Amino acid sequence: MARYEHLPIYKQAMDVAVHFERLVAGFSRYHKYTLGSELRECSRSIVGLIIWVNNEKNKVAGLKRLRVKLDELLVLIRLAKEVKAFKSFKSYQFVVEQVGSVCRQNEGWLRSIEAKQGGNCKREPESRQRRRKPF
Repeated sequence: MARYEHLPIYKQAMDVAVHFERLVAGFSRYHKYTLGSELRECSRSIVGLIIWVNNEKNKVAGLKRLRVKLDELLVLIRLAKEVKAFKSFKSYQFVVEQVGSVCRQNEGWLRSIEAKQGGNCKREPESRQRRRKPF
């Protein structure tokens, strides 16, 4: 079993999960047991996914799955902000910055693996990436 405690992405994701455990305790009863439980579960699953990816031989698929899970967490955070589950904007801002940091580390990890593989992964040329329109 590969060691994961030294990974910066693991440490950051664990900090986010612990922060959610404490933060959700301050939510109103309605949000605590609905949206709060989803935030807590999603943040814990991200930590588990990091451990799982670190043990995999082919990490690319797992890192892409982690990217989707992080996006899911960001949507839940934005939803919590819209329904005013956070007690202050400062707590929302802190969580978004922390999750954003985990996202950036995930992308860096993915790029480094793709670079080691010699660019075997299918990626669009940068000229096509710029022309693509968002939803």
